[in-house]
Amino acid sequence: MTAVLGLGTAALGRPGYITLWHATDLDHAYSEAAMEQRCHAVLDEAWRLGVRWFDAARSYGRAEAFVASWLAARAIAPSEVTISSKWGYRYVANWQVQAMHHERKDHSLAALAEQLPESRALLGPYLSLYQIHSVTPESSVLSDPDVLARLGELRDAGLRIGLSLSGPRQRETLERALDLEVTGKPLWSAVQATWNLFERSVAPALVRAKQAGLTVMIKEVVANGRLVARVGDAIAIAAALAQPFGDVVLSGAVTPAQLASNARARELDGAALADQYAVLIEAPELYWATRAKLAWN
Repeated sequence: MTAVLGLGTAALGRPGYITLWHATDLDHAYSEAAMEQRCHAVLDEAWRLGVRWFDAARSYGRAEAFVASWLAARAIAPSEVTISSKWGYRYVANWQVQAMHHERKDHSLAALAEQLPESRALLGPYLSLYQIHSVTPESSVLSDPDVLARLGELRDAGLRIGLSLSGPRQRETLERALDLEVTGKPLWSAVQATWNLFERSVAPALVRAKQAGLTVMIKEVVANGRLVARVGDAIAIAAALAQPFGDVVLSGAVTPAQLASNARARELDGAALADQYAVLIEAPELYWATRAKLAWN
């Protein structure tokens, strides 16, 4: 095992998400107070299990606020945790499970100027890594001189800058990003990408990112729940933890019991399991097309 377990909050900060059985896992308790209490319970279990990296985003509903209230309630110092978040999507579902749109993508300079102060207002000194949310080849953000210049300024002021990836061309996107410099210096401190037993195509670019000194975060390791039914959560997570390019593998648990089950992955031979289940590998286009059909619940 080369990576550590972290906790992502995409399914904890808003009442609707595309993880299978999300509604059942939440017991259909969608009030903000109920979801904050649940989020705190999962964060408490994460802390008990030794998890110290927590990832959020502006588009994850109230996730940043829930993490912030937990940090304050537990009197956890900034030096004791790593908190990462993202900009570039807005949450637009108005706290509804069923909505026409749940997120709206905006990688403009105006969006960065709006969302960074919002994240900082909630997370303050805890925010140590700020990522562009779900960069794809179709995004113009990697060729936007104004956005890149601003990110370079933030880098120079001490904020770690990263990007998360999405879609069947993750590898291409990351390879392009790794060639970018701003004012003659590398821009990125970290990358967050989807890697799981179904979708492994980004691996060569993650190796290059690791060699370049980036922190590599692996997300969607249970494929939004699809792998739970096929192999079990612990096996899927163990395979990700064992990848030589990984630093942090993000659990998407929404109950303390799920997180405890996820953590059992640390006891398994993930490298052998990754080899054993190579038969599950899907073409990237098929994987992402299947993901796109998952219902918000």
